[in-house]
Amino acid sequence: MLKEQLRGNCQFLQQAETWQQAIEMAARPLLQKGIIQPSYIEAMIQNVKDNGNYIIILPKIAMPHARPELGSSGIGISFMKLEQPVMFPKEEPVEQFFVLASNSPDGHLELMADLAGILSDTERYEALLEIQNEEELLAVIEE
Repeated sequence: MLKEQLRGNCQFLQQAETWQQAIEMAARPLLQKGIIQPSYIEAMIQNVKDNGNYIIILPKIAMPHARPELGSSGIGISFMKLEQPVMFPKEEPVEQFFVLASNSPDGHLELMADLAGILSDTERYEALLEIQNEEELLAVIEE
């Protein structure tokens, strides 16, 4: 399911000025497809302001998300890799973003479980940090 959801929702960009802009940019594919509303992006940013860097799930990788009622009308995931890491509060650098959206409280659990399986594998995590395009990302996920 993860691979199908990511296809066409990946971006490889140079940089973002701020972590807030990075979240906004990373969520853009979901916004353009109507899976999320602008309010969902605002909620993801507010979550970090309120709760700190909990979305940084591994060094250099963040998983922004928010509650469905804050502007998500479907299940989706988008990915963005930055060439230049963006600094989150407490000077934590992030290069990769997996933005999750769901229209129900547990709708994204399968996506999260699939993603956790990949990220918990040290070799796949290291390979993920080296990817340069969508096909390489999908190949790491498919392994």
